[in-house]
Amino acid sequence: MRVVTWNLNGIRAAHRKGMDDFVNDIDADVWLFQEVRALPEQMPSGWSAAPGHEVIWHPAEKKGYSGVSTWSRVEMTEQGRGIDTELDPQDLEGRVLHTKHGELDCVNIYLPNGGASIERQQYKDKWLEDLLIWSQKFIDSDKPALLCGDLNIAHTENDIWNPSGNRRTSGFLPHEREWFTRLLATGWNDLLRIQVGDVKGPYSWWSNRGQARVLNRGWRIDYVLANHAAKELFKSAKILREGGLVVSDHAPLIVDLNM
Repeated sequence: MRVVTWNLNGIRAAHRKGMDDFVNDIDADVWLFQEVRALPEQMPSGWSAAPGHEVIWHPAEKKGYSGVSTWSRVEMTEQGRGIDTELDPQDLEGRVLHTKHGELDCVNIYLPNGGASIERQQYKDKWLEDLLIWSQKFIDSDKPALLCGDLNIAHTENDIWNPSGNRRTSGFLPHEREWFTRLLATGWNDLLRIQVGDVKGPYSWWSNRGQARVLNRGWRIDYVLANHAAKELFKSAKILREGGLVVSDHAPLIVDLNM
């Protein structure tokens, strides 16, 4: 089974830039899209998802903001939305969609960004702690589960091109990185890092400023995390940088499982 997570930075813009060609070429069984920033009825007339895919949309209440969508050509059932946080009990920001694909649980997640203000960073910090508690149920399960998406945190210095210059930047703050370490310590496994080892990169997001994209000066903030049962099925993982240069400011992360 092939699972792909991809922050599209707006599905309508991604569609105009050739997203559909990447969907066809990557040929995945499950797609987990973040930051779709649209309602289904806002898509261009005549557009439809790739043939054979079932689609579940979870848009934000605020138009043009956030939102996730999961596509599957494997039988899919929706299991829930949100993480039961008091910050947003109905998940009006459209950040979490939990689906099941056969025996595989997939959590499609777009974690808040704290860069806009102190208040928004505080929101993110509380959200992180609630996610840590909520996600434990998958660690305790003997069924395979993946936590996938844009987590808006570069975990280690290998996950960011310029660590020294970003120590005070949301997404690379010491307490955020420490939180990520605690998350992995509960039993989640970072599949791409398992694949590539202890090396610099690869990155999944690049700023539009300067020459960051051309020079590959990026951040790795998009992840597929696996519980123990899913790790046992892990085959391979890779980032398709081209998708981040053509379609979005994020690249698709592709994971293959033996199931």
